[in-house]
Amino acid sequence: MIEISASGTVGLASNRIEIEKTRMNGLTPGVRVALLCVLVGAACLLLAPSQAWIRTWPQALTLPATAWIGSGLTTAFEFLKPAARFVAKLLEYPMVGANRLLVGSPYALTIGVLAALGWHIGGKRMVALVLAGLGFVLASGYWVASMNTLALVFVSVPLALIVGGLIGVFAYEFRAVRRAVETMLDIMQTVPTFAYLTPLLLLFGFGPVVGLIASVIYAAPPMARNVLLGLQRVEPDIREAAIMNGATRAQQLILVEIPSAAQQIMVGVNQTIMAALSMVIIAAVIGGFNDIGWEVLLTMRKAAFGQSLIAGVVIVIFAVLADRMSSALARDRKRHSWKVTAAILLLGIVIAALQGSLLPAANDFAAFKGTTAVIDRYLGAFTAANGAVLEGLKNTTMFFVLLPLRIGLDEAVLPFTWGFQWTTGISIAVFSVAAAAAVVLGLRNRALAGLSLLVATGILVTGIANLPWPFVLVALGGLGWLAGGPKLAAFAVLMVGAVLLMGLWEPALLSLYLCAASVLVCVVAGGGLGLLCAVSENAWRVMRPVCDFLQTIPLFVFLIPVLMFFQIGEFSAFLAICAYAIVPMIRYTQHGLTSTPEELIEAAVASGADEWQVMREVRIPYSAPTILLGLNQTILYAFSMLVIAALIGTTDLGQQIYLALGQGDVGLGVAAGAAMAILALVADRLIQGFAARQRHALGL
Repeated sequence: MIEISASGTVGLASNRIEIEKTRMNGLTPGVRVALLCVLVGAACLLLAPSQAWIRTWPQALTLPATAWIGSGLTTAFEFLKPAARFVAKLLEYPMVGANRLLVGSPYALTIGVLAALGWHIGGKRMVALVLAGLGFVLASGYWVASMNTLALVFVSVPLALIVGGLIGVFAYEFRAVRRAVETMLDIMQTVPTFAYLTPLLLLFGFGPVVGLIASVIYAAPPMARNVLLGLQRVEPDIREAAIMNGATRAQQLILVEIPSAAQQIMVGVNQTIMAALSMVIIAAVIGGFNDIGWEVLLTMRKAAFGQSLIAGVVIVIFAVLADRMSSALARDRKRHSWKVTAAILLLGIVIAALQGSLLPAANDFAAFKGTTAVIDRYLGAFTAANGAVLEGLKNTTMFFVLLPLRIGLDEAVLPFTWGFQWTTGISIAVFSVAAAAAVVLGLRNRALAGLSLLVATGILVTGIANLPWPFVLVALGGLGWLAGGPKLAAFAVLMVGAVLLMGLWEPALLSLYLCAASVLVCVVAGGGLGLLCAVSENAWRVMRPVCDFLQTIPLFVFLIPVLMFFQIGEFSAFLAICAYAIVPMIRYTQHGLTSTPEELIEAAVASGADEWQVMREVRIPYSAPTILLGLNQTILYAFSMLVIAALIGTTDLGQQIYLALGQGDVGLGVAAGAAMAILALVADRLIQGFAARQRHALGL
């Protein structure tokens, strides 16, 4: 056993004998929790046939939470609606102004202004990116729709920056409420976006204002977190210097601390811009106004994949431009010549003045009209020629991977899928083999691995969607106890128990299943790619821009390619979730494995370890906290995508939220959104707890 300390020493653990004794006696906390889960799971399997309440939460104990929430919010909204509608009217003025400015301005002027800004902050490469990107947008014929989207972003981003900045400063100044503020930020980011579109729609009315307010809610937390983080990182010497010079608290904050934290705050600006852009695209679902998000949704509904692909590329272009330009602003870099900036701006003004007589109107461009027809023809020909292969891939994954995870082997194994019928005898044989393997592992002092094998076997045979609720609560409580003690265990049990009481247990388990399946693929594939990128710089050079691109794409766009090839269904949703959630696993694995201190590696090599032993005994243990954080982000990304995936055919909490949005059922929307947020929060707290324990074990 190798122990790694913060001082960079590698050696035999001094407590090895005690650990081995504890393992032999089976008294480790992990073994106790695993044993409890096995016993509870076995009891549930034995009693479930005769005790229906074990699998299905009794209806008599279900609270009418949806009705209560709906009634309470409706009553509150009737009281708040006049003030909300007044605020909506006020917000219409800057929105209408921004819209008229962007749509009414000559496109040559808009391109010239952004190109000049691109030169000033990024030089030739940024100018080339702006011209190429906006040139494509203009040629696509989506210029007006794009400007409508950009108008929402122009108004929502400043509001989100102000709200987020004030929240961050408030949390920094008043430490007593900091934890409560951080919890509020967690809720703002984990509650699915569609969930609060329903109450906002009822409160503020139909139209783009709802998208604006939802965008502010979604985009403010990144700014708040980065402001708080930046202010916390200000060197104490800087604060002391300000105090010694007689600065008041307000002067110290405004004139010293905020400027010192400017670089971190600008990172928040970047993330806020990206979040706002992503959210206004999603808000098109209920806005119905002529923006680029609505174009994507409309063309997808018509199965006009050529048009939807072009519109999706336009969204990606704006996302890439926003990311690159805001990132350039965040970096402390020398700006380029203001003379060239002025010249580019002047050229744009001149061309704009001549645009009416020399250039066509923005709506007259349709350079890709023929391209969309070619894409549709090629796609039709490709799917016709390879339909059997695509259908086979989808069916194989569904029948042999997703369905067993969802409903268990005992229900998924059928003659027309697997070639035989699963029987009770097969279940007994499988559990017997697993039990024998667990005994062998226990005799080899690996009791935890053996018991975990039994738990995994039970889950695979039963299916995640059919798990008995007592087993789930006990398992989550045990994991919470291991990760953070009794408080975290109580938090996990009480939060998930609330989902039970709300009567949303079945869709919650379906969300858990789809998220678990996607995260499992992301862990295997993303972890493998991260490992490859850690050992090969060339692989990372190829993978890094791919990760940047995938993280820049708004969520909506991930639906387009999967729908093109696999149509609507759970498999398409699964692929979209995997594509979006895999990036954090790749990044954090690569970063964790490459950030191991050199002195640790040198000490291991000097001890005679080969490259694989160094990876297994040094790099992986040291990077475990970072990899766990990557797993945490992967899970949160998967939950974020679940609601978007509901647009293409899922039956989980995301579908409940989407149905509530269409029906205007504020109670169901909020309850289902709260349930999904609960699952995400519990997963987040558990992973963070295990990461903290690992950091403590490493002395970090």
